[in-house]
Amino acid sequence: MKDGRVVVITGAGGGIGRKIVDRFLANGDRVISPDRARSSLEELATSRNAGNQLSTSCVDITDDYAVAEFAKHIGQTHGHVDVLVNCAGFYPVVSFEQMTQEQWLEVIAINLTGTFRVTHALLPLMKSRGWGRIINIGSASVFEGVVGQTHYVSAKAGIVGFTRSLAMEVGDYGITVNIVAPGLTLTEPVLSGMPQELIKTQVDLRAIKRDEQPKDLAGPVFLLCSPDADFVSGQMLVVDGGKIKH
Repeated sequence: MKDGRVVVITGAGGGIGRKIVDRFLANGDRVISPDRARSSLEELATSRNAGNQLSTSCVDITDDYAVAEFAKHIGQTHGHVDVLVNCAGFYPVVSFEQMTQEQWLEVIAINLTGTFRVTHALLPLMKSRGWGRIINIGSASVFEGVVGQTHYVSAKAGIVGFTRSLAMEVGDYGITVNIVAPGLTLTEPVLSGMPQELIKTQVDLRAIKRDEQPKDLAGPVFLLCSPDADFVSGQMLVVDGGKIKH
């Protein structure tokens, strides 16, 4: 695999995004990390000490203009994009009956429409090269549903249809599109907002009985961007320790 690829990873300020950033940096790739949380991006850049190999940008993926300007900047600076990892996500908990339309739309805007918006803006920078890898971070929750997350699971189900359809459209350009779907992963929001009993229940249902860590997702994402996965597209790889089997 050639190094020095241009890799865009959204949501890089979060726990899963950071581990994905680390994996591509270790390969010698040039990583561009947009996120709307400026403080998280600053901490990421400082802690990685990757110099020019890592650049961060404060971008709200729900903002058409911000994403368009971000894509324009990448085109002017790098000329192309090799890999896009759509990792930005938002997963609040609220019962369906208590859910407002604003709450519904906010979750859809980040998890589904944001993925569309970033992909739509950057796709021309892949097509121009005749090669590209798009990885959408999904969720194993689409197989079972989750109480209090009707909006989130609906958005991630939308990612499945989006991924499969886009894969059919861009295959002739040497571009593959796939999903990596984690189970319940011990990110900071999960650790601070999820009851320990529920976390333990998830572990007990797995074939591999341990907590899922953000680093567990980095390897599968990287694999799908490697030559070993050149003939894989439109697929969902569930990474949850063997809880969901399909």
